[in-house]
Amino acid sequence: MRRRRSLPDDLRLPTDLRADRRRAERALVAGVVIFLLVVGGLLIGLIYGWSALLTGLLCLVPGAALLIVLWLLLRWLEWLSERGE
Repeated sequence: MRRRRSLPDDLRLPTDLRADRRRAERALVAGVVIFLLVVGGLLIGLIYGWSALLTGLLCLVPGAALLIVLWLLLRWLEWLSERGE
């Protein structure tokens, strides 16, 4: 088995796991919202007809907005807890 070489301390980049997690959460929330609107809209259009898409979007858009508001609320609570440390 080969031994892995370790980089010297001055060449290692610091790892900010919290920033990586925030970036991943942001990407997941954006992906879910886009998936909800696009795939949900396409399914409504294909199953019920394209005229029903407007009515479907009247329900999908507030649902996506609620998801974003909840995520922002959790981010705000996380910010408050980190500030208190």
